[in-house]
Amino acid sequence: MSSDRISQKKNLYAIGDELRNYLVKYSREVEIPVRYSDLLRSERSFPVVDKNGKDTLWEKMFYSQQDHRELNEGLTRIYSLLKTEGELSVIKHLFVDRIDYCTFGNSNPFRIRIVNQFNDNYDYFYVKRADASRIYGLELEHVLSPNRITYYTDKDTLIEEHIIGVPGDQFIRDYLHLPNLNRVRIAKEFIKFNERCFVRLLGDMRSYNYVVDMIQDFEAEQYRVRAIDFDQQSYEGRTNLYKPQYFKNNNPIVKLCTDLLNLDTARQYQYEERTLMARRLVSSQYRLKDLLTCMRNDQISTEEKVSNLKHELAEYHENPSFMKCRNMGEVLTMHLRCCLNTSDQVDI
Repeated sequence: MSSDRISQKKNLYAIGDELRNYLVKYSREVEIPVRYSDLLRSERSFPVVDKNGKDTLWEKMFYSQQDHRELNEGLTRIYSLLKTEGELSVIKHLFVDRIDYCTFGNSNPFRIRIVNQFNDNYDYFYVKRADASRIYGLELEHVLSPNRITYYTDKDTLIEEHIIGVPGDQFIRDYLHLPNLNRVRIAKEFIKFNERCFVRLLGDMRSYNYVVDMIQDFEAEQYRVRAIDFDQQSYEGRTNLYKPQYFKNNNPIVKLCTDLLNLDTARQYQYEERTLMARRLVSSQYRLKDLLTCMRNDQISTEEKVSNLKHELAEYHENPSFMKCRNMGEVLTMHLRCCLNTSDQVDI
C-alpha cells in the first residue's frame, strides 16, 4: 500500500504567542541581521544544475553591489551565531560564496554557501519562513531523536543549520547496489528511523526528505538516517503517512529490510528505538512538557485531518481515549504516552 497521496501544499502556520515564549525560554528566539524578506530583493537568478546538467530546482540569486555587501556581512554573522555563539573574531576569513533559492516545496528556503578564503572549505545553512509546524518538528527532533538540532527564529524568519548526509534518493540510486555496503546495518537503521517518525508523528519522509550519514567504524561503516524536512509534523490525517516504509520511492530500502530481517528482528529494533526515545523523554521531560503544552493550545492542521488521525490511532492502540482529542497536540501527547509507556515515569 502506498502513501504517496500526501497533501501537496501545506499552509504555513504562524508562530503564536505561547510558542514564541517557548522559543525565548529555550534560547531559540534571537535577533538576527538578515530576514527572509531581505533575501527576496534579488535582481535576477539562474537555474542551478547538477554535474549531469539536470535542473536541481534551485536558483542562484544575484543582488546589487550594495545589497550583496550588506548580505555578506549579515549572513556571516548569522553563521557565527550557528557555529560559535556569535563570536566574530574566529570567522573573519569567511565569506558568502552563493545564495540559492529553492522553487520546490512548502518553505521555499534560501541556501547560503559559506566559504573559508584560506582553504576553500565550505558549509551551508538555510534561511526560511518561520512555520509553527516546522518549529514543532525541529524541537521534537532535538528532544526525541539521537540528533541535536541548531536553529534560531526571529519573528517570521527561521535559520537552520545544514544537516550532513547523502540525500535518500541519491543514496538509493548510487549507493544501495554497491558490493561493500553493509546492507544489514542499513536495514536496521531504516527500521529504527521508520519507528522514530511514527512515534513522534513526523510525516512525508519520502526519499528526498531525509539523508543517510555514513560513518566509518573500526570494522565497517555505520549509518544513520536523519530527517531534513519537518514541515509535515503532526499535520496529515492518515497513520501510514507517518511511516516512511509506505512511500513508493523508499521501496528499494523496504525490500532490503524484508529480505534481510525477519519479523522478530524487526520488532527487536523497533522496541530498541522506543526504549531510547523513552529515555530521552525522561531526561528532557520538562522541555517536552512545555512544548506539548504549546501544541495542545495551537492549531497546526485541519479539523478533518485531526478527526481522521484520532480515529485511526484509536483503532491502532485499541484506546478510545483518542476520540476525546481536539487537535494534533492532544493526539501527539496521547500517542507518545501509548507508544513509550510514559504514564508511570513522567507526566507530559
